[in-house]
Amino acid sequence: MGSGKTILGEALASQLNISFYDLDKKIEEYEKNPIQKIFELKGELYFRQVERKILLKLINSSIPKIVSLGGGTPCYFTNMSDIVDSVHQSIYFKASLDNLVNRLYKKNEKRPLIEHLKNKIDLRDFVSKHLFERSSFYEKAKIKINVDSKSIPEIIGEILLSLD
Repeated sequence: MGSGKTILGEALASQLNISFYDLDKKIEEYEKNPIQKIFELKGELYFRQVERKILLKLINSSIPKIVSLGGGTPCYFTNMSDIVDSVHQSIYFKASLDNLVNRLYKKNEKRPLIEHLKNKIDLRDFVSKHLFERSSFYEKAKIKINVDSKSIPEIIGEILLSLD
């Protein structure tokens, strides 16, 4: 969450001239509700089940594409193994704790897992805890790119070099 997955995914898809999909947007289309509303009405477990269903549909399709995942997606069911074991590439955009907190603090009202956090100290604790819990999943990605202090073109360049 907050590492730039969507912006970078869109830029990479544009560079490669292939389709881009944001998993959260696909879930919203499927459910005809924003993510926040899905969490409120049906809870996180239901959300994760729908997320998995749509993820599997996307990764099992043979059409070339870039898919931006939610920060929790790799951590549920066998999602990360399914991604890594597929013929697809996987990229972990690594950002420092401070960078993530600063980015998320500006936009936390749009994110159901952090909208209730009203100060940077609570947000920092939340992000730190989640990074600790999730990093073992993220580290399974085939490509790891540090995004701190880099422009979008620099990051896309690194990705393209990693794909060769």
